Amino acid sequence: MSDVLAVAEHRRGELRDVSYELLTAGRQVADATGGDLHVAVVSGDTEAFADNLNREGVDYVHTVGDGEEFDHDVYVQAVEALHAEIDPQVLVMPNSVNGLDYAPAVANRLDLPLATDAVGIEYDGGLTVTREMYGSKVETTVEVGGDQQAVTIRGAEWPAAEGVGDAEIAPFDVGIDDEGGATVTGFEEVGGGDVDISEADFIVSIGRGIEEEENLPLIEDLVEASDATLASSRPIVDNGWLPKNRQVGQSGKVVTPEVYLAIGISGAVQHVAGMKGADTIVAVNTDPNAPIFDIADYGIVGDLFEVVPELIEEFE
Repeated sequence: MSDVLAVAEHRRGELRDVSYELLTAGRQVADATGGDLHVAVVSGDTEAFADNLNREGVDYVHTVGDGEEFDHDVYVQAVEALHAEIDPQVLVMPNSVNGLDYAPAVANRLDLPLATDAVGIEYDGGLTVTREMYGSKVETTVEVGGDQQAVTIRGAEWPAAEGVGDAEIAPFDVGIDDEGGATVTGFEEVGGGDVDISEADFIVSIGRGIEEEENLPLIEDLVEASDATLASSRPIVDNGWLPKNRQVGQSGKVVTPEVYLAIGISGAVQHVAGMKGADTIVAVNTDPNAPIFDIADYGIVGDLFEVVPELIEEFE
């Protein structure tokens, strides 16, 4: 029997979606190792976070109350100390900006092999990780060696853990050494942070099919009528028609809305990687063979300049 340690993530007072997905991935590995699932939450309102992380399948929640927001030094020291205490078979962390900040440092200090950006995990006497390569065109499996392993998982690849658990929740005293390291002075959104599309429930996303910037008002009318959030594929951002924070995809944001309405988007693998976790995908495209239709739950083969006005009328 060997345990698993998963490290939750939060930002600006809220747990991020990947935290609940980590619980599912961690429980999957713990079932295979026959051990317990330990979850760590570092900094911020750890008591409230711990209550939310007490989902089905979680055995222990450890809280480290040092700091408010993410701090590299705090996370490295906290995770290293927890790993020494729990001695887990596998350490699971998010493949996020923060996760990729501290995960390599932790792996280096603990001499653990680290596999990043996992979209699948299996454990059968050893850890096997599934990763995507060549712009998500190819999946490959990697056997991770070593006596213990560390892995970061991609968001939106596992379902969020649900239900209420009966985990043991307890503070963990690390004794953080805050001398001579980095100092966090604040948090600032980058690049037009007027909205966080990753939190939206209904997204209307546009691609090359809108043809020119002058056609954006038509889509904005649909967004307003449907009370949705506007997003796009990379070409729209590259053209300067929308800011970077609106981009969905491998080089943008991963979104998991209840409804994703893709208008004039062909469905390149780089874009699909950022939205395939949506509950319902609706696609509008003139090309019946567009790849987006392969993952869409509903498809409309037609000219968006004819379809969108009809949708606006229905919503109004």
